Amino acid sequence: MDNLKVKGGKKLSGIITPSGNKNAALPSICATILTDETITLHNIPNTQDIEKLIESLKTFGSNILWNKKNCKLKINNKNLKLPKSGKAFPLGMRGSLLLLGPLVARFKNINFLTSVGGCTLGIRELDPHLEILKALGAKVTRKGDTLKISTGNGLRGGKYWFDYMCVTATENFLMAAALSKGKSVLMNAASEPHVRDLANLLTLMGAKISGTGTSRLEVTGVPRLKGCKFTIGADHHEATTFLALGAMTGGDIEVKNCTVSDYDLIIRSFEKLGVKVKPKNTSLVISGPQKMIIKNPYTTNMLPKIEASPWPYFPVDLLPLMMALSVKSKGQIMFWNKMYEGGFLWVPELVKFGVKLSLSDPHRVIIWGGMPLEPTTVNAPNIIRVAIALFMVAATIKGESIVTNAGSIKRAHPNFVKNLRSLGADVSWITG
Repeated sequence: MDNLKVKGGKKLSGIITPSGNKNAALPSICATILTDETITLHNIPNTQDIEKLIESLKTFGSNILWNKKNCKLKINNKNLKLPKSGKAFPLGMRGSLLLLGPLVARFKNINFLTSVGGCTLGIRELDPHLEILKALGAKVTRKGDTLKISTGNGLRGGKYWFDYMCVTATENFLMAAALSKGKSVLMNAASEPHVRDLANLLTLMGAKISGTGTSRLEVTGVPRLKGCKFTIGADHHEATTFLALGAMTGGDIEVKNCTVSDYDLIIRSFEKLGVKVKPKNTSLVISGPQKMIIKNPYTTNMLPKIEASPWPYFPVDLLPLMMALSVKSKGQIMFWNKMYEGGFLWVPELVKFGVKLSLSDPHRVIIWGGMPLEPTTVNAPNIIRVAIALFMVAATIKGESIVTNAGSIKRAHPNFVKNLRSLGADVSWITG
């Protein structure tokens, strides 16, 4: 078990560049299946999820060169082959689920195991992905725990309207529709920065996509896609983490390489907690000490709140980070997770630090900030950003705290401890 040991109470300051967004890197790697030509991807983070996806592709025959030091990945799938007829491949993580669209587009017929699972947040649905492929002309049949997807002569253009904005299913739509015959339209599409990254990569490869960054995507299929070079965008989750840590510890932090226009709502949410984030060209800056008083709304009979839903709403993955920040802001505020049924099951771990809160229901929690806190040992669930949030609180408390079961952080942030140390944090990985 990977645990984090934290000696808190230190002011964190410095200049930092976040790693590439692994949620953009994973679908981008999967998109290379759509061409026999070489794709070169830059700013690829060295994370466990990406390592697993690359190993899976190698078993299919992918020729992959990964320069981890330079964050550069070169992939050629000219010799890509599926497992022998009748043998299904398993789906166990976000990356492997994203193989569905491009594999069906390339091979027309595939078998796979249905043990997709999920995480502590809740179940990760398979149905939206299959519905997308069916809308593009695929036939789906089940035999035991194996599903077979067949398309005959290939996918064709179609139209689908999501029940809700699903990021990975939107990405599968883009990849599957890129080589389909005719025009495809997706309504209520996800539009997160990592979805936009994938659409931009596919466009460089020769795909015809309109509506990138909106909730309506239109793709006109082309006969083939080509190789190209593409740079993955910086991770806005990691950028927000560093900014919040600067504010919580009274430090001065500049986060470089940000797409500043993506942060308008995030910056306003910081302001609700009494924190001013200043844009500076392609950087975001926190200058300490911050006010750290929760801003009350003009509607006096309402609590201030931060609500999380699919982009362009406030990102649900950032909610635990803002909850950690609120612990240091004076006042009370409600957090509302509209997406995951298990989004707040971890909050008893905050109470161990001395945080005062009330869990209203599975989707809403109220936190009273500015209360006295004590170092302790807490246990992180298998949620990346929750493990980080627990560390963030520990980093503000004088004394030694332990965050156990924090290894999920390595799935998304390759240099987490190294970057924190460069800012002055006293933190290290220990084995439990």
